[in-house]
Amino acid sequence: MSEMILGFSIGGALLVMMLFGIAQSALMPASDKWSKRYFIAFFTLLFLCSVCCYLALILWYDPNMAAAERVVYFFECLCLSSLMVLPTVFLMHCCGETIKSAVSGTLTKAVTALWCVYFVMLIYAQFTDAFYYVTPDNQYFRGPLFALLIFPLDVIMLLNIAGTVRRREKLSRRYYVALLLYLIPMTGALFVHSFVSVDVLLVFCMALFALVMYGLIISDNVIQYTRQQREIANQRASVMVLQMRPHFIYNTMMSIYYLCDQDPQKAKQVTLDFTTYLRKNFTAIASENTVPFVTEMEHTRAYLAVEKAQFEDSLFVSFDTPHTMFRVPPLTLQPIVENAVKHGMRMSSAPIHISVVTRMTDAGSEIIVEDDGPGFSRADNDEPHIALDNIRQRLDMMCGGKLTITTREEGGTSVKVTIPAAKEFDFA
Repeated sequence: MSEMILGFSIGGALLVMMLFGIAQSALMPASDKWSKRYFIAFFTLLFLCSVCCYLALILWYDPNMAAAERVVYFFECLCLSSLMVLPTVFLMHCCGETIKSAVSGTLTKAVTALWCVYFVMLIYAQFTDAFYYVTPDNQYFRGPLFALLIFPLDVIMLLNIAGTVRRREKLSRRYYVALLLYLIPMTGALFVHSFVSVDVLLVFCMALFALVMYGLIISDNVIQYTRQQREIANQRASVMVLQMRPHFIYNTMMSIYYLCDQDPQKAKQVTLDFTTYLRKNFTAIASENTVPFVTEMEHTRAYLAVEKAQFEDSLFVSFDTPHTMFRVPPLTLQPIVENAVKHGMRMSSAPIHISVVTRMTDAGSEIIVEDDGPGFSRADNDEPHIALDNIRQRLDMMCGGKLTITTREEGGTSVKVTIPAAKEFDFA
């Protein structure tokens, strides 16, 4: 009785799991069409296999259902064998290979040929007792050649393992691990099943496969969502760069114009600084990864050099950056400093002092930008907050960092960027 309860419990859990898998595959918005069709087919096949297992359990206890039991077992074996072929299809797709290519063609042809051999033997098993048979009183027995029936499936699984290991460089780590998590246990279970009945172990491996595939669906959605959010943040950053303040460009060009007569050497330097600033801006737009902090600092210094040409007696900046061996998202430090300059110069005629400090702590790397300007709030202008919110979002997505804004007791604003040690990148 306990065995029957266990069997029905596992079968019911599998059915529910497969239904969730089909629904999730059909509704997941992040996957491409091929992945969606594959996962729907996969979970549908697993669902049919689970239904066959469940029906076999129901019919097993009725001695008058021998014929129905034999039909159900046939379809159960057919569905189970098809699950051995699906990893081959998935592997080929993940590696970007086609049946026409030499290597994938060999594997695909071998797996197809072995499955056809198994299918022929399964058909033949319906007319002989050599592989298995069901007695008139509904008792299932293995035949003397049962191991031969399972042999093609064992070879298919071994070929899939070999193909996965051989293509490990082409597979992402999670796909590589996911495939092996299914292939190795299922191969072992099939080999044992060739000689000893371990139906429960096979069902467990099916459940494991389902969980692994379901995990891939979830991870694909999470990764795609994160990628989309990063693209949105990068687009916002790009728009901010492309929409540079017109008066900043105008004032810079006018400064260069007047300096050409007053101080030609300084005019050349400001032109060089402005060119560096523009180049760093557009390089940052094209970058999708973190950059060395020194690169971001060079960008900031170029910007400040241009601003100081206009506000030489009103803008004072100090750098205390002994720790620079870390990486940050592009357009992190420069927009923070620019916000301090813009807001300080606009809201007050007094000189503004800005300090940039970096330090290493137990938590990771910190960048602290402080100014003695008037400070700002939501009521003043949303523009500084939009820029800082964009930086905060990219920090969180690209390196797990965070940005905090506080008002200094002595006046002004303090902006702190924290890059967790666990998220640090090698400087090289």
